[in-house]
Amino acid sequence: MFSPLEWEALRLSLRVAALSTLISLPAGLLVAWLLSRARWPGKALLDTLVHAPLVLPPVVIGYLLLISLGTRAPLGRWLQEHFGVQLIFTTAGAVTAAAVMSFPLMVRAMRLSLDAVDRGLEVAARTLGATRLDAFLSITLPLMLPGILSGSMMAFAASLGEFGATITFASNIEGETRTLPLAIYTATQTPDGDRAALRLVGLSMALAVTALLASGWLERRTRRWLSQP
Repeated sequence: MFSPLEWEALRLSLRVAALSTLISLPAGLLVAWLLSRARWPGKALLDTLVHAPLVLPPVVIGYLLLISLGTRAPLGRWLQEHFGVQLIFTTAGAVTAAAVMSFPLMVRAMRLSLDAVDRGLEVAARTLGATRLDAFLSITLPLMLPGILSGSMMAFAASLGEFGATITFASNIEGETRTLPLAIYTATQTPDGDRAALRLVGLSMALAVTALLASGWLERRTRRWLSQP
């Protein structure tokens, strides 16, 4: 059986992963469209920045968040003074770290799905009088739905396993930022914490596998639905 602290870590992990995915979704859709369809000088730079978390150590991302959104940083101080928002050492900070680290996976899935959409359908809609927005909402968005769902589930799974950026930016605070990966780390640093660590590792593996299976299932079901006459 799991202890109350372990259940708390599970609930917090699911909350952080869900919030980070929902917050990233609109931005991910916009960035995917900019990288796939827009033609502008800064495209290569944006592509590099978006995918940087995939190659940089998570601790580096956490430190960059710390020096940019911490209470002593200009942006972090401005958010706290004008909106009462403090990200460092809070659940909101854990959500921010998870969102930044999982964002590239979401954008990549959406971009690949958008690249596969036949632009001829959009052109045909435009010739029939549809505006760009109408064509996007009625044709492009439904056709890229498999990528949206797959990217969201991948981002959710990645957020569940985020560790380095979270512990650097949001710290390891019980009930506030101690998600499952941080709870596992805490258990390994605690005398006689091996059993708790094993339970949490098994739980984390089960959640990750379930999320990946759900991602594949949703993508297949959506593609079959879209292919129906």
